[in-house]
Amino acid sequence: MSKKNIQDKLLVFALGGVGEIGKNMYVVQYANDIVVVDAGLKFPEEDMLGIDIVIPDITYLTENRDKVRGILITHGHEDHIGGLPYVLKHLNVPLYATKLTLGLIEGKLKEAGLLGETKRILINAESEVQLGAIKASFFKTNHSIPDSVGVCLDTPEGTVVHTGDFKFDHTPVNNQYADLQRIADIGRRGVLALLSDSTNAERAGFTPSESNIGSELEDIFRKATQRVVVATFASNVHRIQQVVNAATATKRKIAVVGRSMVNVVTIASELGYLNIPEGTIIEPEEINKMAADRVAVLCTGSQGEPMSALTRMARSTHRKIDIMPGDTVIIAATPIPGNERYVGRTVDELFRLGAKVIYGPGSVSGVHVSGHGSQEELKLMLNLIRPKYFIPIHGEYRMLRQHALLGEAVGIERENIFVIDNGDTVEFQSGAARKGSKVPAGNVLIDGLGVGDVGNIVLRDRKLLSQDGILVVVVTLSKQDGAILSGPDIISRGFVYVRESEGLLEEANRIVTSTLHKLMNDKVNEWASLKTNVKDALGRFLYEQTRRRPMILPIIMEV
Repeated sequence: MSKKNIQDKLLVFALGGVGEIGKNMYVVQYANDIVVVDAGLKFPEEDMLGIDIVIPDITYLTENRDKVRGILITHGHEDHIGGLPYVLKHLNVPLYATKLTLGLIEGKLKEAGLLGETKRILINAESEVQLGAIKASFFKTNHSIPDSVGVCLDTPEGTVVHTGDFKFDHTPVNNQYADLQRIADIGRRGVLALLSDSTNAERAGFTPSESNIGSELEDIFRKATQRVVVATFASNVHRIQQVVNAATATKRKIAVVGRSMVNVVTIASELGYLNIPEGTIIEPEEINKMAADRVAVLCTGSQGEPMSALTRMARSTHRKIDIMPGDTVIIAATPIPGNERYVGRTVDELFRLGAKVIYGPGSVSGVHVSGHGSQEELKLMLNLIRPKYFIPIHGEYRMLRQHALLGEAVGIERENIFVIDNGDTVEFQSGAARKGSKVPAGNVLIDGLGVGDVGNIVLRDRKLLSQDGILVVVVTLSKQDGAILSGPDIISRGFVYVRESEGLLEEANRIVTSTLHKLMNDKVNEWASLKTNVKDALGRFLYEQTRRRPMILPIIMEV
């Protein structure tokens, strides 16, 4: 390690993942060396109209790209790897990940055309990597996807531990046990700061073992008299294996539906993380050729996403699969906060089609357990690591606060706990910590091929259009004397139905005409002034008549 300079300090901060669920990205910087942990995405909120996904703002990293030594990935969930195709276009730095995680990432990079130019380094729980003055090592954790690791970063200022997403499952489905001894050894060596997963900080007790679900699924499969449809997260490889096991035990074939599900099943099978007996998988087209009690469907849509396979089946718009009365549908996931309404709507539509739906934590049969540790597991992590300073991460603000209280309960001093927002830095120097200055952080919105070109103003316009519609006013003026040659023609979209509002639009037409005449008489002929005056006069009239404010778009032409 390099010799410590008195001016050098350690910075720890999040560019995404605190105060929110998703787009996880954490930064540890010592002097001129930056290490990034994870680069995820999140799905848009309701008011982000037309937005496909949201990624972190990486302005700080691009401004300091010569200092970024690498990106370490804790596991293969979208909220930890989904931003990589966008980030790596601007930061051509080495990427470090475990076998399955790297396989999932490579699929994304191939689609983005970045596979050849991205340096990818395979790591495991025994690996050590020198990244400038920072040495990275890893430890095994349990989560709802195999090959999850926590990260230990040794810096000249002290050790920073990032847990990744974790729970302590003592009977994991894939026999990948959390390395409690390694975690305790790291704690014994002394840890300056712990960044720990807060997702279930509000939930008392322990999170049940994933192995509890296997027998429940098999029981449901046995009792089902027709087809069984299982919707889960595509990346929940453990759950996919349990579905395969249940189908095999009940002599059913499986159709895999949904692009992301097909990708994960293909990659995980090729890498040996899924054991699927030969002949188990069938094409969706074969479903209707087989007896209903010999078929299972594994699909995406556990969050009620509008374009997902299950949602399209529920709406009877799926091209290959229809839900039939008597089918059993299992939604093997808990709604992410904010998605409850979408899931509820999908469940309603499935019931309308006559399906038997098993869903949510309130169901009589348990078909989902969280991949995140509850309060007692969070306390256990805190007690094993025994950090001097504690920074709760990965969760909405109330979860971070609750996790901070758990930190106090196990003996961490209140002043040594930092509940931060994205962009807030924590500075460490000579063993002491304090809040530092902010760095740029926020949302970058992805709309189609556009990255960051949709901002607050565009979203505001979309919101206005969605609420009150648009009026287009087309007028042709004479170049010589400014007289109206044709129009005004008023086109309404999403504001009023033209055939039922002829009187309103005729009056609107008259107001535009009189406004233009008045301006011509006053010798006002600048296009900007003409458009502004038409918008103001028409906007006032329409608000008085309808109490609505449509977007008004004047188009003035000269001939």
